[in-house]
Order: sequence, then structure tokens, then C-alpha cells
Amino acid sequence: MPATIAAPAGASKENAALLDAFATHLAPRPIHTRSAYLRDVVQLLSLAGGAPVARLSRAQLMRHIATLHGRGLSGRSLARALSAWRAFYRFLLERDRSLGEDPCAGIKAPKSPRRLPSALSPEEAARLVTIDAAEPRAMRDRALLELAYSSGLRLSELAQLDLGACDLATGEVRVLGKGSKERIVPVGSAARAAIQRWLAVRGTLAAAGETAMFVGRPGRRLSPRAIERRLAQWAVRQGLTRHVHPHMLRHSFASHVLQSSGDLRAVQEMLGHASIASTQVYTHLDYQALAKVYDAAHPRARRRKRGSG
Repeated sequence: MPATIAAPAGASKENAALLDAFATHLAPRPIHTRSAYLRDVVQLLSLAGGAPVARLSRAQLMRHIATLHGRGLSGRSLARALSAWRAFYRFLLERDRSLGEDPCAGIKAPKSPRRLPSALSPEEAARLVTIDAAEPRAMRDRALLELAYSSGLRLSELAQLDLGACDLATGEVRVLGKGSKERIVPVGSAARAAIQRWLAVRGTLAAAGETAMFVGRPGRRLSPRAIERRLAQWAVRQGLTRHVHPHMLRHSFASHVLQSSGDLRAVQEMLGHASIASTQVYTHLDYQALAKVYDAAHPRARRRKRGSG
């Protein structure tokens, strides 16, 4: 049993012995899985106090979940705890069938509020992509970032893009998204101009026969990790005060287009979402922006912030 995992103070000898036995049972598991499961079971023993943990009822476990929720644990953390508890009770039932049924059966963790995607403001996005440098790699990076923001491409789609996928004459890019589904997305004028400038110098970096649109120092296709790294570096250079990742540009594209057009279905098609439900999260971003404007500008909002009726 890991030295950092011990039965909580006040646990009965019986509960402590069951924890030891469970730790031995978990020995073949990866160390991070074993440690996480044991921490969550230790928490269960702490909540159980002196009560025999093997005999806890479903109602008692639900109260324990409610207690943890009241302490501020998120739905995700509670779901993880329940997963560990289920593994623990499966182990107990295999040891002793007289215990009856699994008390965890049917218990679900409360849902956490859906986390809104983080998006740049239009001004931040413009500052990020406006890379003013004539060095080939900088020109490549501007073309890459302009395209990511212009068309809302996924990181994998950017990395997999080939030369023939972008039609600058029609202003379209053809990408292969999730599930190998192909879609065609518009490319804005700023992105088209940046790509044209990049293509004029691409030959200075690309290896012979390389088909990738974006290539790195060895002349081969730029990897997703390299794209992430270059984007983070440019965010710092361009004066942005938060970490920027490729998906943030995709979020920014979606929220800005939706705020301007209000056309949720069109944004769904451009993002390549199979379900409109995946796209609807961006309507919350829109409402969030409206709420900020309201709070900053509406007289009653200002009065409410000062504490008057």
C-alpha cells in the first residue's frame, strides 16, 4: 500500500483492513489510478466514521455524496469518487457475497455547469494574427493563425492540411474532420493574402515532394505539438496576457461569427459539428457578452452593483 495512503483517523480496524486489502487488489493497476482510487475510498471511510463501510446503504452513500457536493466538489470530482467507490464495492462483493447488492448502483453524480469555451475578443484575435515579419517561419505562422481564426479549423485539421486543399481563387478550404467527414469552409480575405505570401516562400523550408501546407524546420509537415508551441509563443510576443491554444481560435471564430450573423446552423456547418447541440454552447458566449455590456451600460445595473434596490 502506498505510504501516502492510510486509513483516516477514527476508522475502525475492520475498515482499515478492508482498505489495505483493496490496495493489494489494486497493485496491478497503474500507480496514478491506484492512488486516485485509494484517496477516494479513504474519503469514504472518513465520511463513514466508525460505521462498517461494507454495510453502508445506498441512502447513506447518497448522503455522503451530498455532503461532498456541499463542500464544493464539482460534478466531475464526484463522478470520479463514485467510480472509485464502485470499484471498491465490487471488490468487497467478490470477497463476500453475503453483503448483497452494490449500494452504489444507480447513484449518479450531480452535473457540473457546462464550462464555456474561452474565446479571444475580436481585438485580441486581430492583434494575435497580425504578425508583421518577413522571415519565412513568421510568414508561415501568420498564414496558419489567420486560417485557423478565419475558418475555425481544429488543430488536427490544420496539421493535416495539404497544398491542394486550399483554393485561394474561390476562397475555400477543404478539410477532413472527425469521423473522416469532409467539409468545405470559407476562407477570409486576410487569410487568403497571408497564405499567398507564405506560399511564395514555402519552397525555402519545404523538403522535395512534401505535400503539407505548413512545414517545419526539417522541411516536413508541422506537427500539432509544434503548432501549439508556436501559437503560445506568438501570443506572448503579441502582448496577450493569457495562454492561447489552437482551440481558443476555433472558439473565437465561432463566437464572433455567431455574434455578427446570429446564424447558428451556418456556424454548425462551418465547425463540422454533427449535432446542433454542440454548437449551441456559443449562444451562451453571445449572452455572456450581452450581459457584460448590460452591466457596464445600463443605469439600473449600475445601481444594483452599488447595492441600492
